[in-house]
Amino acid sequence: MNDLLFGVDPKRPAVPALAWAAAEAERRRLRLRLVVARPPVHDRLSYDAVGHGNALRLRAESALASVEDLVRELRLDVRTSAELMNGDPLGVLLDRAADATLVVVGSRHLGRAAEMLGGSSVAVPLAAHAPCPVVVVSAPEHTAVHPPTVVVGVDGSEDSRAAVAFAMEEASLREARLRAVWVRPRPVLRHEDTGTGRARWRRLLAESVAGWAERYPDVHVSEEVCRGHPVEQLALAAQSSLALVVGRTGRGGYTGMYIGSTVHGLLHHAACPVITVPSATRYVSEGTAVPARKPRSRTAGR
Repeated sequence: MNDLLFGVDPKRPAVPALAWAAAEAERRRLRLRLVVARPPVHDRLSYDAVGHGNALRLRAESALASVEDLVRELRLDVRTSAELMNGDPLGVLLDRAADATLVVVGSRHLGRAAEMLGGSSVAVPLAAHAPCPVVVVSAPEHTAVHPPTVVVGVDGSEDSRAAVAFAMEEASLREARLRAVWVRPRPVLRHEDTGTGRARWRRLLAESVAGWAERYPDVHVSEEVCRGHPVEQLALAAQSSLALVVGRTGRGGYTGMYIGSTVHGLLHHAACPVITVPSATRYVSEGTAVPARKPRSRTAGR
């Protein structure tokens, strides 16, 4: 798994997402694998289907060539490969994600109805089902804000432990601080919000990030427990960050749809790249976090 997979949208190449993917590939010493899918042609007469299929192929080839040119203009030390595949875009990316370390896609800013009923949505179902972390770039990272910060949502679940592990590595690579945020629901009764209860939540958060300071001594970690709606609070915490990292699912406020209602909401509302991390990755093994591999030696060329 030495590839960073970037899904090319032939209708509207996502330049911020491409720039993020290329820079991340350079940081992680990964090959940047550019993939565009040409969807099948359905419900057309045979003579019309040939012309429509050729038009789709030409558009896909043009988008792929444009993306390759943009990567060259970035002048980064990253190897690249390009593929034009026949098939449904989501299916192609899910298939290729099996051999990838990370997948990056842009967002078309579709409404929820378009996501659920349309066939053009890729970001949300990809984040739900890919076997590796998925980065959805719908807003640029905030590189001008100092100190640079990566935010991770924590809820005590195995999924959030995988998110913490990825976030620690990402913060180390970016020379950034890590802000671990646990959002708990507002109490039904006023007396439930006692000093003892608040101390318990802070202890649970500390336990969730414990052990990583030794592995990443260069990363300054701050811990914050707040009340409110998880989507609102995490989006607020990450509004000036490099990225927001969340587990694919979880308990409490993180459950809901197949990727979790919180994750789904953040893909729409977070003002920075959102990284979803499944628990079944190299970052968590039998419930125990393991450090990521050390960076390989730099390899130049494409």
